[in-house]
Order: sequence, then C-alpha cells, then structure tokens
Amino acid sequence: MIRPRRIVVGLSGGVDSSVAAWLLKRQGHEVIGVFMKNWEDDDTDEYCTSRVDLVDAAAVADVIGIELEAVNFAREYRERVFAHFLADYQAGRTPNPDVLCNSEIKFHAFLAHALALGAARIATGHYARVRDVDGRVELLKAADHGKDQSYFLHRLSQAQLAPVLFPLGEMHKRDVRALAQREGIPTYAKKDSTGICFIGERPFRDFLARYLPRTPGPIVTPEGHVVGEHVGLAYYTLGQRQGLGIGGVRSAQDGAWFVAGKDMARNRLVAVQGHDHALLHWRDVDAFDLHWIAGAPPRLPARLHAKTRYRMPDAACSVTAAGASVHATFDDPQWAPTPGQYLVFYDGDVCLGGGVIDVSSSTKPLTEQGELQCIVG
Repeated sequence: MIRPRRIVVGLSGGVDSSVAAWLLKRQGHEVIGVFMKNWEDDDTDEYCTSRVDLVDAAAVADVIGIELEAVNFAREYRERVFAHFLADYQAGRTPNPDVLCNSEIKFHAFLAHALALGAARIATGHYARVRDVDGRVELLKAADHGKDQSYFLHRLSQAQLAPVLFPLGEMHKRDVRALAQREGIPTYAKKDSTGICFIGERPFRDFLARYLPRTPGPIVTPEGHVVGEHVGLAYYTLGQRQGLGIGGVRSAQDGAWFVAGKDMARNRLVAVQGHDHALLHWRDVDAFDLHWIAGAPPRLPARLHAKTRYRMPDAACSVTAAGASVHATFDDPQWAPTPGQYLVFYDGDVCLGGGVIDVSSSTKPLTEQGELQCIVG
C-alpha cells in the first residue's frame, strides 16, 4: 500500500504532466500543481504559448481536483539559462538550453519552491525512471525508448534526483494519450511542444537577431573556394542543410550543401556537398564540463554507449580520460557532432552523465583535410 504524501507536480499544460498529476492523485497523494513561467520578454506576441499553456494547466487541475499555483522563474531562467545560450551562440557553438533548463530551473528553482511548500516529493511528466541502488540514485531510460528523455536530464545531481518521481517512466506515449482521453483530461489531444521553449514556432534566425549582431562573411569549401555568403556564424550549426542560400551551386552527383565547420578567426563558414561527405562523419569526440550523476566518473578507460544528439541512437564507444575532459572513440562514425551540444554516456539503460562536445584539434573526421582541421579545431 502506498503511503499518501504531499507531491508537487510541475504542470506545464501538456498531456504528459497532466497524466503524471492524475496518476499521483489516483494513488491517494495530496497533489499540488505548479505552472512555471520561464520566459516573459515577448509573452504578448504570437509565438509565446505560456498564456494558453496556463489556461490548459488550470483546466487540467480543475478536472483532476488539485490546487494550481503559477510561479514566475523568468529572472532565474534569463540568468542561468538564456545568458549561457547567447554566449554559446556568440562563440560559434550550438547550445542545448533544455538541458540547462532542467538542471537550473525545473530541478533547482522549482525543487526549492516545492520543498518550501512542504513537498515530500516532486514529479514531472518526463519520460525517464529512477531507482535507488545501495543508497545512490540512478537515472534510467524510460520504458518507451522512443520518448526517453534521460538525455535532457543527464546533468542532474544526486540531491536533485533523490526526491523526484517520474510517473510516466514505465508507460508508452500512446497509452498516456489513451488514458487522458478515457479520463476526460482536456489535454489528451494537445500537440507536443517542440524546439526551444522560448522561441516557439517563430523563425529562429529572426529571434537570434534580436540579441546578436549579424556579421556576414563568405561560405567556402574545404579547399577555400567561395560558394556563397553567410549572415553571421552564430546563425548556423554543424550539419545544417536549410538556409545556406547556395542551392544553385550544386551538381546531381554531389547533392545538397551542409555546414561542416566554422572559421571563427576569419569569419568563414565551411560547407560540403552530400550528407555522406567524410567531413561530416567523426569517430573521435571530446567533451568537457563533465557531470556524472553518481557524483564521480566511472572507471576509465571503459566501453560505454553514448549519444551525440538526442535523436541519435546509442552508439558503442571507447572512453578515456583526457585531463579535465573525456575522449570518446566510436566504433562507427557519428554524423556531425556539434560543439555546444552534449555527449551523454550510458551503461545499458543507466544514464551515467556527460559533457559538452568540443571538436578540438585532437578529434579528426574520417578524412585528413588540413584546411578544415584549423576551422573546426
């Protein structure tokens, strides 16, 4: 029999957190919903959904029969997440603010607020699992591997994971929606949010231009031939295909153009033709700013699996320590590992932690290109 406890649920206005709250209420817990407002710079324009999401969260709370409180974490978000986001883009990296949002807002600011409300536990609608092993908390993939979100949670600490419940960890998304529809939860058919939360559906380049200057320069091939002009290196990411403006300079044999590197010193964007171009495939990836969920790194060297992007499948690799960084050599080449994104390590279903990808001079693509080495290095 489950002992009733006060549980504060992060209620976002989406179907996942709605069902998480319903499940906990059904188990007999005292459930309090908290809606987090994390962005307010332009919350009156067409792209911000926070007002709609709050209305949806309130409707869910009414149906379930729980209290709902709206809390503004916009200042914390700007200081702890958005400032980092802008600094990374300005430096030519491509950050993942959702990872920092989890570690700094949803499981830091929100956790502190929930504990102040007398919560015994907090819960969210994330697809992940936790388990206690000899007094230490492990973060595991969700049962629904297609929806697993452990990648975004890999920077959480033992103290952050200890009070967390993930009610959807053993469920599949289709069953979550079916349950919501059956129980009359009004968000059962609501579309999942995608992309960066504060940008919404607006054109990303237009949003970034409000905060970072445009510094045009040439788009070049690895051999140095100019094939176009970019609007500013901050506006592009490795592997990007759309928006390069050089579609007319192509042949049927070589295919579409992709971003393969940035020369920050000379303000040049490097592009190659073809998704399978060797300069887009890397066996070796470095990562810094490491975080290990257990509080200490695994014993290295080790054979592990890792992701270089959220949607990438786990890939086998050999991992070695490299000072304050780690070096991963993959069995199979990885497509366009991107500086600023995260390299996240797994041992089976257990998420161990990870670090920020740094394509440095010690990492080489599958072909030797001296010109490009200085560009991505």
